[in-house]
Amino acid sequence: MRLFWTLLALSSLPLHAGDAPATHLAQPDKELLSDGLTLESKAAEWKIAKGKWVRTAEGIKVEELPTDNHGAAGRLSQKLGDFIIAFDFRLDGAKLISLSINDAKDHMARVLITPATFRVQRDDHDHDGPDKAVVFLNQAEKFTAGSWHHVVLEMVGDTMIATIDGKFSGFGRDELFKTEKANPGLTCAGQSATFRNFSLWSAKPEPKATWKETSAQVAVAMKAAPAPVAAKAKAKTPAKAKVEAPVKVEAPK
Repeated sequence: MRLFWTLLALSSLPLHAGDAPATHLAQPDKELLSDGLTLESKAAEWKIAKGKWVRTAEGIKVEELPTDNHGAAGRLSQKLGDFIIAFDFRLDGAKLISLSINDAKDHMARVLITPATFRVQRDDHDHDGPDKAVVFLNQAEKFTAGSWHHVVLEMVGDTMIATIDGKFSGFGRDELFKTEKANPGLTCAGQSATFRNFSLWSAKPEPKATWKETSAQVAVAMKAAPAPVAAKAKAKTPAKAKVEAPVKVEAPK
């Protein structure tokens, strides 16, 4: 298992422009978009809905604005089939960031990162209806302010997997993922976070030949992943005791 994760980490070293991201599930097909998100890079057509977004030499700095009463959010107008997204992030004080995927109707899936957690989930798809979010992985992980990290999200068929720095992954399956996807977006709650090296690739409809073996190894690692502190505390509380709910941090939409 240790050798497996070492190889994943080596495969996720920074790439040269035009190189396909290192993947576990998806077979990269064509590059659809590449935006370094720096001051000098050619900008993609991001639609900024909320927050302050400023391109710098290091990347795009994103801040939530108190007057918005909503987290910072920016999206690409892009329809997607099976795909791969890769980008780098740095937390500079932000409470939370996420990469979210929609379909034509509503939110579909999300990779959510706080200074202390990494979460992969299928989103609530109807808000006020019976549907609820499904969390595939909610792992305790420390992301030190000022340090860069690399994210790869892959969606093929009914499966999604997100990986950070090639060191840990979370995956899950849902029939919803088979529908056409759209509008990938980055969000930030608080002040601030920096993003860079955003790339988007189409993927072939068949998973990698090694996916079955890889998914089994990732599943074992997910079961052993440390749970966030709030989840642990709740689990140890007697059933009849009155307890406060763990702090719930919602991602900007």
